Amino acid sequence: MPFQFSRLELADMILVEARSFRDNRGWFLETYKRSEFAAHGIAELFVQDNWSHSRCGVLRGLHYQRPPQAQGKLVMVLQGIIYDVGVDLRAGSPTYRRWVGVTLRAEDCRLLYIPPGFAHGFCVLSETADVVYKVTAEFCPDLDTGIVWNDPDLAIRWPIADPILSPKDAGLPLLREANPGFTWAESSAR
Repeated sequence: MPFQFSRLELADMILVEARSFRDNRGWFLETYKRSEFAAHGIAELFVQDNWSHSRCGVLRGLHYQRPPQAQGKLVMVLQGIIYDVGVDLRAGSPTYRRWVGVTLRAEDCRLLYIPPGFAHGFCVLSETADVVYKVTAEFCPDLDTGIVWNDPDLAIRWPIADPILSPKDAGLPLLREANPGFTWAESSAR
């Protein structure tokens, strides 16, 4: 089996470790296989791929897209190191307003699945990083929003103190001022 799936502390967030096959030529690995992902609780259909290139100290997020175009994300680092964070925004969830952070390194061949209903952000810890991620809904500018990276109610422990932010990300609201529009139903919990 080319993947190992580990559930994280937040409901429905999953760390995926891809197995690489190495020899004197280099290596090969599968980054996604629908049948295996579905068998481990990631049954969403991915419809768009994104690629982000950033320099050290850049923080992107915390982003989400509101319903009905909420996005699940499958995040992988092609080059460099990032600290990747997911925040549960689903009202009624037992992990509502909690976050999980994972360090992703290109050489570790790990992916992070962040389901719809979560905010997502990452900061770059290496000189540069190339991050690719699949999403379950196409980008919709009218539904694209987020919460500010340093929301004191969330108290995310980012590994950088003074990140480089876009004007959009610097101006995002606190979670208590936002209305994400996500709800959690116990029947949807895996």
